[in-house]
Amino acid sequence: MTGPHDPVIVAARRTPIGTAGHAFKTVTVDALAAAVIGAVARDAVGDGRTPTLLDGVGPGDLSRAHVTQASAEDVVLGNCMGPGGNVARVAALRAGLGEGVPGVTVDRQCGSGLAAILIAAQAVRSGDMEFVIAGGAESASTAPVRAFRDGSPYERAPFAPEGHPDPDMGEAAEALGAARGVSRERQDSYAAASHAKAVDARAAGRFAAEIVPVGEHSSDQRPRTLRPATLARLPGAFVPGGAVTAGNCSPNSDGAAAVAVVPERLRDGRPGLRLVAGAVVGCDPALPGWGPVPAVRRLLARTGTSLERVAAVEIVEAFAAQTLAVTDALGLDPLGADAGRVCADGGAIALGHPWGASGAVVVTRLFSRLVRAGAPRGTLGLATAAVGGGLGVAALFEVV
Repeated sequence: MTGPHDPVIVAARRTPIGTAGHAFKTVTVDALAAAVIGAVARDAVGDGRTPTLLDGVGPGDLSRAHVTQASAEDVVLGNCMGPGGNVARVAALRAGLGEGVPGVTVDRQCGSGLAAILIAAQAVRSGDMEFVIAGGAESASTAPVRAFRDGSPYERAPFAPEGHPDPDMGEAAEALGAARGVSRERQDSYAAASHAKAVDARAAGRFAAEIVPVGEHSSDQRPRTLRPATLARLPGAFVPGGAVTAGNCSPNSDGAAAVAVVPERLRDGRPGLRLVAGAVVGCDPALPGWGPVPAVRRLLARTGTSLERVAAVEIVEAFAAQTLAVTDALGLDPLGADAGRVCADGGAIALGHPWGASGAVVVTRLFSRLVRAGAPRGTLGLATAAVGGGLGVAALFEVV
């Protein structure tokens, strides 16, 4: 049963995803974000032919619309490695939303985009806001090079304080795969399947409605056919002799994704994704990829939902080792019976992993798989991501 303040996603878009240093090598993070912010704002406004969320307000009038007409009241964006400052505010202005839209930037590392959507939904559920644009953006290509005052390089912020494990993500994925018995062969098979799904989805046009072109680019750069023999020859990328390779993990990427969140009472009969609930949990920082397991379990327990009822699952595929460890623990078989449920059109291994955006990309993918595809009312979808430092973020959605 829905309530008048239940948060509902009524629009969702993403940019094409480019490998760092290639398609979007000169496109700044705020420019990527502005593209999708503007698109979801226009989607929420509609084309004037049917009653919409902002009925009677044209795209050029967004900055002048009143709150009673559900103009965007805030933009919440996830970002990890950008230039600092408030990327969301800069992007909102660049998108033309007007000076009155403030913007806030959040950092929950690889879960940032999903965390931003949960924050926006909380504002809508509480009644404090009626239309929030949320998502994430990352430009690995234009992220600044950082250094300490003495000139020595500053690689990254710590994920945990001194005295706690603080592994890099590749090493952590290797450790998790070993701990959970995920073989090299399964990792390579999963990577090949992710690419094959994405190649098929792109050819069938299943990404077209969700993608906002940026410049001359209107499709994802990375998906391609992978041969098992080629994958098998690749060496360990992070640990000598390891199973995690450049072929079975995601690349550093550029991209953005955003959604429009409104209360149920302003949905005006449009199909959308209602946020049933979200969960954020901590886990052992030595094995951060495990985070989705306790997050999903808490989410399902809190909502009284069994995973068997969930029709579509989207996991941020940072590493095949990590993804398989999680799906094994949750009782999912993405290389068998659940291939059509888990990342059915491929995931970050094939599409790319723009860190701060990826959590919003998986929600956009759920929107396409369920809402755009016309899934029946009540169909459930799950989005989840692992986070450096030992965190898991998960959200359960329902088609309305």
